[in-house]
Amino acid sequence: MVLLVNTTVRPNKVGVIDMKKIVRFTASWCGPCKSLAKNLEEVNSPIPIEVVDIDIHSDIAVEYGIRSVPTLVMMEENVVLKRLTGTKTTTELRNWIND
Repeated sequence: MVLLVNTTVRPNKVGVIDMKKIVRFTASWCGPCKSLAKNLEEVNSPIPIEVVDIDIHSDIAVEYGIRSVPTLVMMEENVVLKRLTGTKTTTELRNWIND
């Protein structure tokens, strides 16, 4: 299950107690983003997922160096652990989340 944590708060906001999370960078016009979102729902990730629309929050996309969507960024304690770009199958997503 994808948990929409917050689309308006910076993923690395100072002072927030951080836990492991995935930030999904997306856009409303992006077809592959919709496919990835559906596959993420099927995966039922145990890690919370924040969704950032790059058209609304372009400053956050720039801050994280997002050059294409969809992009997933796994973070813990404001540290980027890994990234994944492009649409992926549910198997690829499970492997990426659990690796």
